[in-house]
Amino acid sequence: MNYPEWERKIEDWQNPIIQCKLLPSWYKSALFNELYYVSDGGTVWVEYTEESNGIMSGHEPNTQVVKQYGRFAYLEGHEYRMFNTYDVHFYASFAFLMLWPQLQLSLQYDIAATILQEDSEVMIEHFSGKKRKRKIADVVPHDIGDPEGEPWILVNEYLQHDTSDWKDLNPKFVLQVYRDYYVTRDFQYLREMWPKVQAVMIKSLSWDKDDDGIIENSGYADQTFDMWKVSGASAYTGGLWLAAVRMTIEMAKILNQEDDYMKYSEILAKGKVSYEDKLWNGRYYNYDSSKKSYKDSIMAAQTVGHWYLKACDLVGDQHEVFPSHHIRSSLDTVYQMNVLRFQQGTLGAVNGMRPDGKVDTASMQAEEVWTGITYALAATMIQEGMLDEAFRTASGVYKTVYERTGLGFQTPEGYFAKSEYRALGYMRPMAIWGMQYALEKFGHLQK
Repeated sequence: MNYPEWERKIEDWQNPIIQCKLLPSWYKSALFNELYYVSDGGTVWVEYTEESNGIMSGHEPNTQVVKQYGRFAYLEGHEYRMFNTYDVHFYASFAFLMLWPQLQLSLQYDIAATILQEDSEVMIEHFSGKKRKRKIADVVPHDIGDPEGEPWILVNEYLQHDTSDWKDLNPKFVLQVYRDYYVTRDFQYLREMWPKVQAVMIKSLSWDKDDDGIIENSGYADQTFDMWKVSGASAYTGGLWLAAVRMTIEMAKILNQEDDYMKYSEILAKGKVSYEDKLWNGRYYNYDSSKKSYKDSIMAAQTVGHWYLKACDLVGDQHEVFPSHHIRSSLDTVYQMNVLRFQQGTLGAVNGMRPDGKVDTASMQAEEVWTGITYALAATMIQEGMLDEAFRTASGVYKTVYERTGLGFQTPEGYFAKSEYRALGYMRPMAIWGMQYALEKFGHLQK
């Protein structure tokens, strides 16, 4: 029996955090308890064998990482039956990278193996009724399949929209590739991912319709907020894109890819000017650059690109993407409006708030608090030294989920101001490990 040794190792892992007097008790509880989803998320962990490789892959030879650590997959949510939903895993991935880094790399290799592939099977979009291919080349898949289908082979089981046109999936792949390298220093991983980074970046450039260095959203909900329409340049996907450009520059530098280094340096130079011109309003970044009534809504997730950049020390140099005082002003505005002016600051950050202090009702999702988005926002605040604001923001989620509604160990994706919630048991709340990453990286636990 090995359980005494397991218990000792668990205590060795948890005790430095549990015994840290600088951290509030609720945070310690949430940090460890949100990991329930690693095993309770419809999880499969498949050992590599030569026989099963031919059945499950069909794309590329397995890397040594996959051979050694196997394939790992978990559902987007208990109600959303898709494995490794990538726009959401982007948030949860901090937990894997900090605790099980080789599983994060294995998952990335599986995503990368699908990028260049095309699957011409006809699928029907639920929202529009239009026909589309299951998978087109040079685009990151939304997910790697349904557990009742053929995961890792039949990808993109999500049917609401055609995710080949989603503007956040490709940049999120690039951001995770560089961040994973930054933490693990696995040069082979970076080198093997580089051709896929090149492919998705070239494809994404086709979404920059006016050649101003910023990709444009297409007027429907073409990103992780899949019921919240967005047009033109936008704070969320535009910020992700610029962060991806910046990380591509850094990868090109490391890999001695001079042509790509120069190419993306030029794109970033004009893109960040366009981003500021089209979206900065003096206090925060507008939701998008459209003429819609909600264009100047305050989005809680507007600084997500900066979150990844700061986590990888890609700020404060010649390629700095977002002015630091604009980031601070945006975070201050979100804290004052989306947190404190929403239910007296007791529920976390509402996704969308109007400048007059009223909740944005342009979309159901604008009216929701997304638990993982709130934790990611808090992580960004910690990186900027806003610890009091970060813990006040994140505590609203914990107290709502664990204390008011009794939804512990089934944390929902989102909830409204009143007693309504959506998608119990969800992967995105593991973004709380982004808070722990920031606390450790920026020395906030050493005082």
